[in-house]
Amino acid sequence: MSGSADRLARWLLPAAVFIGALALWEAFVRLRDIPPYVLPAPSLIGETLVKDWDTLSGSLLVTLRITFEALFAAVAGGVALAIFFAQWKWVERSFFPFAVILQVTPIVAIAPLLLVYLESETAVLVCAFLVAFFPILSNTALGLASAEHNLVDLFDLYRASRFQQLVYLRLPAALPFFLGGLRIGGGLALIGAIVAEIAAGSAGQGAGLAFRIVEAGYRLNIPRMFAALALISLAGILIFALLAALSHALLSRWHDSARERGG
Repeated sequence: MSGSADRLARWLLPAAVFIGALALWEAFVRLRDIPPYVLPAPSLIGETLVKDWDTLSGSLLVTLRITFEALFAAVAGGVALAIFFAQWKWVERSFFPFAVILQVTPIVAIAPLLLVYLESETAVLVCAFLVAFFPILSNTALGLASAEHNLVDLFDLYRASRFQQLVYLRLPAALPFFLGGLRIGGGLALIGAIVAEIAAGSAGQGAGLAFRIVEAGYRLNIPRMFAALALISLAGILIFALLAALSHALLSRWHDSARERGG
């Protein structure tokens, strides 16, 4: 019973704080009589979300599709390149600096440049891919290099091939690292898509949620801006929750960190 009560408390306490914050926001706007074009009340944001759902839901689907496409591409590219790094050190020494350069270059500076050479949707996809790629690559490469050295010696003693070492030792050892990078990459993919959509929206292109924010800003439709922002936040929470659930499902039977969180 105590374990169930603890899990219930972990959900109820943040929910209560969040509802209390919304209530304070609502009371502040109403008592101060703040106009909606300055700060809309949560109730007005909810009404706007319902009223503009047809438009905002379509934009949400566009943003989510680009985010997950970029995340899948980052997973495929990051894991493949990390395996190459682990198998051939000269590949790591040759290409890792380029990955670092892409990571440290602000995506807000890259997005307008990509919009010059690529179509709007393709440029947004590339931006989201770039910011999600490095955490997955670096975490997976770290995991592949972190296999327990006694087990590596044991595999060498039994003359296991490099492929056998990779499949039976290094990939299982790298799984927790990869899943940690995946959780980070999921949020960053959404951030990259939003930043690129804002750049595209400033150029009069795009169809995602960030484009709707830019469009609403030009029209001074502040409640719609907040409604779109609320959907972006909800999408980020759901992406993190989905990837955290995937991580728990894959690790809970054998990895200590997942068992501790689940206990």
